[in-house]
Amino acid sequence: MKEFASYISIKPEVRFGKPCIKGTCIAIADILQWLASGMSQEEILEDYPTLSKEHIMAALAFAANREAMIKIIAA
Repeated sequence: MKEFASYISIKPEVRFGKPCIKGTCIAIADILQWLASGMSQEEILEDYPTLSKEHIMAALAFAANREAMIKIIAA
């Protein structure tokens, strides 16, 4: 899912340069932490109506891609 990048922006003036969902101040790390804490996608979407399922999937894809890059660099 390379198109995840179209949903994510990194701007120094937004959340200190953390990767965020475009047009929001919601960081990818926030979404990952909510999922890790047991929130369902539906609960996240209910609490944060500016997000969509595509945004959550983009956050997961971004994290997976980042993890793959770490493995490549470490090898």
